[in-house]
Amino acid sequence: MAGVKSRAFILAALVIAGLSGCGGSKPDQVPLESLTAEQIYKKGELALESNPKPAEAIRYFSEVERLYPYSEWAKRSLIMQAFSQHKAKAYEEARASAQRYLDLYPAEEDAAYAQYLLALSYYDQIDEVGRDQGLTFQALQSMREVIEKYPDSEYARSAILKFDLAFDHLAAKEMEIGRYYLKKGQYTAAINRFRVVVQDFQTTSHTPEALHRLVEAYLALGLTDEAQTAGAILGHNFQSSPFYDDSHRLLTGRGLSMEAKGQSWLSNVYAQVIQGKWL
Repeated sequence: MAGVKSRAFILAALVIAGLSGCGGSKPDQVPLESLTAEQIYKKGELALESNPKPAEAIRYFSEVERLYPYSEWAKRSLIMQAFSQHKAKAYEEARASAQRYLDLYPAEEDAAYAQYLLALSYYDQIDEVGRDQGLTFQALQSMREVIEKYPDSEYARSAILKFDLAFDHLAAKEMEIGRYYLKKGQYTAAINRFRVVVQDFQTTSHTPEALHRLVEAYLALGLTDEAQTAGAILGHNFQSSPFYDDSHRLLTGRGLSMEAKGQSWLSNVYAQVIQGKWL
């Protein structure tokens, strides 16, 4: 019986050995130090293509850098390392790798992509509106750098789109807080938030609602001149918006019109609108 077990064990070992020979050696069986930079880099590419988790690819690309720091393959590996880290959602590591590439190879063709990856690592961390907006500001700044430094690159167009979306995200945050204050009857605090949207985020999709909420808040405070002026701006620029209809009903229901009245910060905005310098 013992002899049978031994033969079975040997046969199993031979089968495993044969399968290993057909499938190639496992990464740990061949010291990476014995491979060329290109060979290690190719292993990283293969790992990235075949494994949904990029950890193994990151290891190969970082090893190219470690073993062959001044080679062309090290340069390629660094940008691939940044890409793989971003794919793994290791955003801080991706930023560090992308920044290192920019520091070492600022004039290389892939510098534009490194800058874009750096910006994207901030952008992809922008979460729901209720979170702290520090990352949104970082994303805006980084996307702006892509647009300004590499305007002719293939990444500039995507950076412009993401810049606009991040900008809209900041406006959404102001609107969320403003609506909260408005609901609580804290009208002055609400007005301050909606004013930020109208003055600083006027190109976003939130401007019509901000103007309507200003109408609501000013009417609640009995400041009819400001309410009418906000309505006039809304009517001048956003007549197709449902918020225009809501403001129109509010104002006309009180015998008021949608026209500029008095002197306020909204009067200045209205003047700019008429002159075509706003929006």
